[in-house]
Amino acid sequence: MVEGSMTQGAGQGPAVRTDTERDFRLPVAEPASHTVPPGATTAGSDGPAELGADAPVYGEYPAYYDAVPAPVPAQHGYGHEAPYGAAGALGEPGRPMGHVSEDSDPEGYTPTQRDLPVIGRGALGGPGDTVQIQYVPQETPGEGPGPLYVVGDVHGYIDELVAELQFQGLIDADRNWSAGNARLWFLGDFTDRGPDGIGVIDLVMRLSAEAAAAGGYCKALMGNHELLLIGAKRFGDTPVVSGAGTATFQAAWLLNGGQRTDMDRLQDVHLQWMSRLDAAVLVEDHLLLHSDTTAYLDYGDSVEDVNDTIHELLNRNDADITWDLFRKFTKRFAFRDAETGPQAVRELIGTYGGSRVVHGHSPIPYLLGEVGTEDGDGAHGPEAVVGPHVYAEGLAIAMDGGVTMAGKLLVVQLPLND
Repeated sequence: MVEGSMTQGAGQGPAVRTDTERDFRLPVAEPASHTVPPGATTAGSDGPAELGADAPVYGEYPAYYDAVPAPVPAQHGYGHEAPYGAAGALGEPGRPMGHVSEDSDPEGYTPTQRDLPVIGRGALGGPGDTVQIQYVPQETPGEGPGPLYVVGDVHGYIDELVAELQFQGLIDADRNWSAGNARLWFLGDFTDRGPDGIGVIDLVMRLSAEAAAAGGYCKALMGNHELLLIGAKRFGDTPVVSGAGTATFQAAWLLNGGQRTDMDRLQDVHLQWMSRLDAAVLVEDHLLLHSDTTAYLDYGDSVEDVNDTIHELLNRNDADITWDLFRKFTKRFAFRDAETGPQAVRELIGTYGGSRVVHGHSPIPYLLGEVGTEDGDGAHGPEAVVGPHVYAEGLAIAMDGGVTMAGKLLVVQLPLND
């Protein structure tokens, strides 16, 4: 399968951490009708597919409701105790999911409804410095494919990322690639919420060049926050089609943790790199995706079709089309329900191949129903995450450890020994 290509880019000055505003749930969008390019079809269809005719959208995190649900038990969690008890309320834990319907939004919802805050993490030792391109090739490239690693959502937490990459032996004390022919995949969401998203992107771009010279690779998938940042830069306050009234990428970006220092340092090379990232890849029987949704099925019946279609749609430079991509890949929890989740995973791997889906996007504490209150008090669940969460009858591996919730940024070697 075709794996995402990388482009080098130079960084700018150091970031200054700013306060992050509360998240919000995306409204149901009614995007303008547009078709995929000739030859691309959706799963189970004989002809071109109309995009945007599906069901309501789940936003960044579940909304807070009055009733406290029963916690969702871990099936094969790594490092999780018995349920901690939900100190804060979530929506119903079991949502039947599929690429045709993904539940309805609550009545009375507004675009600025608050969801999960970014929990204070204390001193981080200052914002991470942007990594410059100062590449020195290694003398002896490795032979053949090396071990495979995946990285969950980073969200600007560059210090945590560097620490985990060093712990796994992938980079050295100077942040240079040190893993020879190892293979490294990032699952998307490099920016927003954390202090140095552009620094994270610069580091990944540089490591891609160093890894390739050493006989390995460092590659990345497109997350919903890449789409959000692209939209905020390209379209700003341009109104887009939204079922809850007028919406803009700029407002959505700020409400979802957009950091003004990232926007100030964002260059064309970063936009080009993000827009060229693939949305899906099949690596050694693992289907790597950013989002735990079946929305990928709307864009093609092969990994190549999905990636080609999404690239073509982004290249149209249309605000409504880009918003439709963003809202679809903001959907989540398609695999969480005990009854319908495994079937949703089987639908994806039956179409695209592989025996397991590996994804980021939905923090593990939310998949387990272990969260704190809205103001952060009592959020003891995220700190207990020490590894990926295997669920949906062993067919899905969740990789977002909840670094924005004082959880863990996960860097894991595949296959898991579970």
